[in-house]
Amino acid sequence: MEEFPSDAPEHCPGTSSEKAGKVSACQGCPNQKTCSSGAAKAPDPAIAEIGVKLANVKHKILVLSGKGGVGKSTFSAHLAHAMASDVTKEVALLDVDICGPSIPRIMGVEGEQVHQSGSGWSPVYVEENLAVMSIGFLLSSPDDAVIWRGPKKNGMIKQFLRDVDWGDLDYLIVDTPPGTSDEHLSIIQYLSSTHVDGAVIITTPQEVSLQDVRKEIRFCQKVKLPIIGVVENMSGFVCPKCKNTSQIFPPTSGGAERMCEDLHLPLLGKVPLDPRIGRSCDEGRSFLNEVPDSPAAKAYYSIVQRIQDYCSNRVTEEQSAT
Repeated sequence: MEEFPSDAPEHCPGTSSEKAGKVSACQGCPNQKTCSSGAAKAPDPAIAEIGVKLANVKHKILVLSGKGGVGKSTFSAHLAHAMASDVTKEVALLDVDICGPSIPRIMGVEGEQVHQSGSGWSPVYVEENLAVMSIGFLLSSPDDAVIWRGPKKNGMIKQFLRDVDWGDLDYLIVDTPPGTSDEHLSIIQYLSSTHVDGAVIITTPQEVSLQDVRKEIRFCQKVKLPIIGVVENMSGFVCPKCKNTSQIFPPTSGGAERMCEDLHLPLLGKVPLDPRIGRSCDEGRSFLNEVPDSPAAKAYYSIVQRIQDYCSNRVTEEQSAT
C-alpha cells in the first residue's frame, strides 16, 4: 500500500508508521481498519515498478536546500545545462516542487504541453539531449495555485517517476522544494529500489540559511541518502568593472566552508552573485552560454566537474566491490 494513500487525511502518519490507524488523525479515514491491522505495511508495488522504469538511468542526483530562496532551482537548471553541453550525454531535469514549479520558466519552456504516448508521458525537450518534466506543464496558467495536501502531491511524484517515458539517461537531476517534508520522503521512498548517487545541498553564506541546511543534512543522514557535497550560492558579489568582491550576505558564522569542516562534508564550491544569472533565468536562457567566462560560470563548471567525478568514482567503487 502507498505510504500516503490519495484518500488519506491531512495529518496521516503514513501506512508504515507504528501509529498507522491508531491516532486521532486516522478517525474517519477509509483505510483506518487496514492500517491498524498492519496489512498496509506491505511495500507499495509502485516502488518496484519505478525501479524497472529507471533501470536505464545511470545517475540520479537530488538537489536539496533547507531554506527557500537560496537558488536551488537555478542551480538545478544550470547543472542540467552544463551536463547536457556534452552532446554525448542524455540528461533530464525533474521538478518535484509541486507548489512552486519554476523550472519551466528558467529552462525557457514555459507554456509547453506534455503529450501522452503508448510508453507514457513524453517530457518536454529543451535540447535534443535535455528533457524536462514539471507540474508546471500540466497547469492551464503559470499563475494557477496548486493547493494540494500531502497524499495528492505524493501521487503526482509517483506518476512523474513511473509514468514518464524517460528513456536511456546518463543523468536524472531532481529539483526538490525546500525543507524536509512530504515531497522529500516520497522521492526517497519511490527511488529506494534504484541506485541514487546522492544529494547536492544548496545554501547561502548567512547563518539563517545554514541553520536550515543543517536540518537538511540530518535528514539525509537519517534516510541514508549520500551527500555529494554542499554549494554556497550568492557567495559574494564580484564587481564586473573593478573585479573587487563585496560580501552582500556576510558569512557571520563562517559560511558553508566552516559548516562543511565541522560536519566533515565536501564543499563543492562557491558561486558568486551575478545579476545576469537572474536575468537569464527570467528570460529562459542558460547563463553558462550567455556569459561563459564570468566568475560565476567558471564556479559552476568547476562544481559540475566535481559532481561528475563523484558519480564516476562511485560507479568504479561499486564495480570493484562486485
